[in-house]
Amino acid sequence: MKRPTYTFFLKVVLLLFIFNIGKVSAQGTEMAEIKIKTSAICNECKNTIESALAFTKGVKKSFLDVPTSIVTVSYNPLKTTPEKIRIAISNAGYDADDVPANPKAYKKLSNCCKKESGAH
Repeated sequence: MKRPTYTFFLKVVLLLFIFNIGKVSAQGTEMAEIKIKTSAICNECKNTIESALAFTKGVKKSFLDVPTSIVTVSYNPLKTTPEKIRIAISNAGYDADDVPANPKAYKKLSNCCKKESGAH
């Protein structure tokens, strides 16, 4: 019968080590969820907000419901806060709860995405 080699044991130890590191880093990372009322009115707004949030540190996922203009955001509370998420939405050109849209970003939005244009 063939004996296991040193490389075999090394591979097993390495795999166990990698598995345990993944386990440790996943512990204590509870995700949180927040719902934020935005000034979004169309699918282009949805794409803009969801894209901005995708590049926001700590945000795991986001979904904007266009009919209600409410974005639901899942995030890691160790890496970001609801206020930072609202600011990211504001910096994309949209109101986020009581945080008004950043005027420079709002100016750059398509005309169809501006509050004055109304829902399509």
